[in-house]
Amino acid sequence: MASAPKARLYRRRLRARIIVSFVLLGTGLTAAFALATLLLRAGIENELVDSWLASEARSFVEFKRAHPEPDAPYQLSRQIEIIARSPRTLANLPYAWQKLDTGVYDMVETGPDGKPRPYKLAVYRGEDIIGFLRYDVSQERLSEKNLLIALLVTLVAFSVLAFLLGLWASRRVMQPVSDLATRLQRFSQGGQPEPLAPQFADDEVGQLAQALDDYAERLTELVRRDREFNADVSHELRTPLAVIRGATELMLAQPDLEPKAAMRLKRIERAVQQCTDLIEALLTLSRGERGHGAASVRRIVGQIVEAHRLSLRGKAVEIVVEDGPEVVVDAPDAVLAVALGNLIGNAVKYTVQGEVRIVIRPDRVEITDSGPGIPAEEAGRVFERGVRGKASEGSKGAGIGLAIVSRLCDLYGWRASLSPRGDGAPGVVARLHFSR
Repeated sequence: MASAPKARLYRRRLRARIIVSFVLLGTGLTAAFALATLLLRAGIENELVDSWLASEARSFVEFKRAHPEPDAPYQLSRQIEIIARSPRTLANLPYAWQKLDTGVYDMVETGPDGKPRPYKLAVYRGEDIIGFLRYDVSQERLSEKNLLIALLVTLVAFSVLAFLLGLWASRRVMQPVSDLATRLQRFSQGGQPEPLAPQFADDEVGQLAQALDDYAERLTELVRRDREFNADVSHELRTPLAVIRGATELMLAQPDLEPKAAMRLKRIERAVQQCTDLIEALLTLSRGERGHGAASVRRIVGQIVEAHRLSLRGKAVEIVVEDGPEVVVDAPDAVLAVALGNLIGNAVKYTVQGEVRIVIRPDRVEITDSGPGIPAEEAGRVFERGVRGKASEGSKGAGIGLAIVSRLCDLYGWRASLSPRGDGAPGVVARLHFSR
């Protein structure tokens, strides 16, 4: 069930990347085009206007030198205000003009309407005459503003067009992937599985569907073999275990049985029960289906503790069970016995001397031992398959017991944990919570 939201999230991200790619492409190209247009227009305009004004100013001064009479006509290519003065008669001109050297200048004045009016002023200083050509560029500025607005509108239009194109393309591209994800989600929800490859064209999505079909076929075969193996092993082991249990009960019923022999037979009987519980728990894990029941925590803890007391063999370890509330868990007895048996068994196994204290609380069972302890960084990893703590070096075991406990907790919604004792004493506190 968790894979379907991830698949939808991945699909949205892929569509978003396609859309963003189109938008960035369209926006980038349009912005580059607009910027290049503005720069080219400004450069060409300034170059042409500046060179033209400088040429006109020079031609006008030369014309006035050759024709000093005031009425001599001078023809310009455009309407420009032309002023000629001698260096001694500049007082009636704007003050900003009087100190200018030969060249072209960008100037601004306030027009009759109170708005700034830009213009260009070309100055040419001769020996006896200074020429001023004033060219109003307000029309060019208005044209530049209109061009900028047009380019901005074009930029927005191209961006919207690129977004729509990306949205359309992403839908076309992602439609087969969406169909494939929908079919897979329907299978995960318990729908009837059917081959995926025939439903798609022979393209990349079709190849993915074929690969999924092949993987599903192999996975189904593996699951079938695993279930058949577990069922066969369970069936084959239960028969000899039943024989051992029956023989043990008959021997324990003998009136002249010696105490030592009776103790050994009880250990055999308990080992048979542990094997039976373990087989049922492993079958439950292999099926992935939660079994139901009314397992009494106090009763199962008592059975486990009694079995371990029989196996202490004079070991200086005391097992103490604090009386607590009657807790009933919705699980088969065998499942709870395996989970608690591994935790209590580890506590007894690694405690050389001292005490193993078991406390039953309304929502959990706590097992505190006085063994060598466990570092905090190892406490979470020991529930992984094959991982054993440093304190277990030299002891028998393959690091599977706690891994089975972890899998049972995942199936039944429980939570198991190990942590160092908080009172400064060596040892470990193992907890089995009956809720997340």
